[in-house]
Amino acid sequence: MTSRPGPGIPATGPGETTLGNHVLGQLLRLGATVGLSEADTELYGQVLLGSFAGAAHRPLSLPPASPTFLSDDHTPVEFSLAGTPDAAPALRVLVEPGWAHNDMGDSGRAGLEAIRAMATRWDFPTDQLDSLADLFLPADAQGPMALWYALDLRAGGVPGVKVYLNPSASGPHHAARTVHEALRRLGYGQAFAHLPPAAAGYPFLALDMGAWKSPRVKVYVRHPRMSADDACALSRTSGAAPSDTRAFFHAAAGSPAQFGSSQDGTLRLMRRPALTCHSFTEGDSTASGFTLHIPVRDYVRDDEEALARATALLTRVGIDPTVLTRSLGALTQRPLTDGVGLIAYLALVYERHRPPRLTAYLSSEAYRVRPPQNQYPRGTWMPAPPTQSVPDPGHQALGQLSPHTAQKEDTWSPTASRS
Repeated sequence: MTSRPGPGIPATGPGETTLGNHVLGQLLRLGATVGLSEADTELYGQVLLGSFAGAAHRPLSLPPASPTFLSDDHTPVEFSLAGTPDAAPALRVLVEPGWAHNDMGDSGRAGLEAIRAMATRWDFPTDQLDSLADLFLPADAQGPMALWYALDLRAGGVPGVKVYLNPSASGPHHAARTVHEALRRLGYGQAFAHLPPAAAGYPFLALDMGAWKSPRVKVYVRHPRMSADDACALSRTSGAAPSDTRAFFHAAAGSPAQFGSSQDGTLRLMRRPALTCHSFTEGDSTASGFTLHIPVRDYVRDDEEALARATALLTRVGIDPTVLTRSLGALTQRPLTDGVGLIAYLALVYERHRPPRLTAYLSSEAYRVRPPQNQYPRGTWMPAPPTQSVPDPGHQALGQLSPHTAQKEDTWSPTASRS
């Protein structure tokens, strides 16, 4: 862990909370919630804060160092919980190590330095990442991000490491060519042809590094105005039953009244778009995995409602939802009705030869709390429809919500959680 502020990082006064204090406290409480030892969690916290260099010492009384889009309030950290019916939940943390740099070239170099330090600590190669540096980490890199990493936090102090890169680093018009060339260099020359159309762009390409049984390459695609039918069509090759995908889509995004209709009358997600992720493992030409990410925070009134949707989904597939409830308490003590965005995304994950997973992405809220979206009236509940392949234990799922009448711009509260 860095022992003092780096160049340009102001020192804190007595009793002043820093970004590092805030994030480390959350991480330690989350680790205890999912059963990680204190020693393992402290080690992961040291690595995380060390990857920020001096920026971990930045006081939270100052505004964020850069407008990272990793989170809505520009905190450079996001947590997630991934659950399956037959295993304990997995805790992960996503980080922008070059957050203190506004220049994307500098941010990318800082990120690469952080990954190489992890490779030395945990003894894994970086040759795949190095082979892509000219594509994703040019000196004059463009876009809202350069390099993020995620740690899959495991008992024993050795995590799985993931690196996220920006296909638009040389400009949005080069993104498709960049993804195609990256897949070719990594040994997936036929994979690009099996990706869905990406008119709205490829936000990320990700690499598994370190301790993974079957390392993956993942390509993310943005889908504005997605409908349930679109989601089912995209998941068809993943082995997902259309009824399961449809049920997840509506439970995560809410009732049709939350969506909005296109000119042909189809109900679509009209606010923040959905994302899909298509993963490839060694020897694949077609995707071995598929993930549907729904930005639940844009389709609920507040976090109480987001938690209710997540609880319904988890219970429906036989996953204990109380760990998620406790995890929200580990992040903040504010009432869930006082804001929206603590649960940022809900995701349904399919991977070959594995049971489906549900993942909740959780915001740190170091800087601000997004106020409730009062254009969404509180909903009523109806039983979840049964599906052919997912057991339904009889939990209540979201039903009809009253329609909102306007698409308001997000506004921000001047206060934030400091718990």
